[in-house]
Amino acid sequence: MELNTIKPAEGSKKARRRVGRGIGSGLGKTAGRGHKGQKSRAGGYHKVGFEGGQMPMQRRLPKRGFKSQTLKYAGQITLGELQKLGLPEVDLLALKQAGLVGDMIKTVKVIKTGELSAKVVLKGIGATAGAKAAIEAAGGSVAE
Repeated sequence: MELNTIKPAEGSKKARRRVGRGIGSGLGKTAGRGHKGQKSRAGGYHKVGFEGGQMPMQRRLPKRGFKSQTLKYAGQITLGELQKLGLPEVDLLALKQAGLVGDMIKTVKVIKTGELSAKVVLKGIGATAGAKAAIEAAGGSVAE
């Protein structure tokens, strides 16, 4: 193999479309643009969603709802997951190391799903009213 003999793989390079170069090419005369109209002319096009002056779909439909951007930084954990974790003290770092919450998570809340029998002390982690009662009933505490 020599540098001057290297060629791309067969079929990997496709010749670009040469338009407006005569009848024989199959793309002569109108060059595949059809006859007249905005789309046939140079520089004549429109923005995405334009419907020829008709009221566009995104303006005809009502605005609805709101999705908070802070939700991607908030996580939740269940009592059952706390039980499986088996640590006496739980903080955000411990949950990240255990893989129970993602790396981007900044705030975590414990929700009342599952059972908790082990004593657990939460540090810097919130809890719902039901989850807090369950943690305290098991002998643990919630220090926010």
